[in-house]
Amino acid sequence: MKNSIAHVAVVDDEESVRKALARLLRSAGFEVESFGSGIEYLNSLQTQKPDCLVIDLHMPVLNGLDVINKMSEQGFKIPTIVITGYDGIGMTQRVLTAGALTCLHKPVDDELLISALMSCTEK
Repeated sequence: MKNSIAHVAVVDDEESVRKALARLLRSAGFEVESFGSGIEYLNSLQTQKPDCLVIDLHMPVLNGLDVINKMSEQGFKIPTIVITGYDGIGMTQRVLTAGALTCLHKPVDDELLISALMSCTEK
């Protein structure tokens, strides 16, 4: 792991999910910033860049795949973990092809998520 605490951005339109994920990740030693929409998160990239992104796939306006694509268009290479409650036909493959490291299903297994974050924040 990096010498400093890894900064993780959590993006989910459901407040209860954001809070639960933030609590879990902070207890695992990560610094966490939460966002309620893809637009809010993308706007934050003008001033700060997280070490890793955890993002919900299904959100209004910009979904997780849209956010991954916009980050790529803007030149941001942020390791991304997608979480979803519904995996439509071929969606996992689409998010992986777009550049996500993995796609985890809700309810997310705490150990799998933390392990994935540890992997994406190691140097």
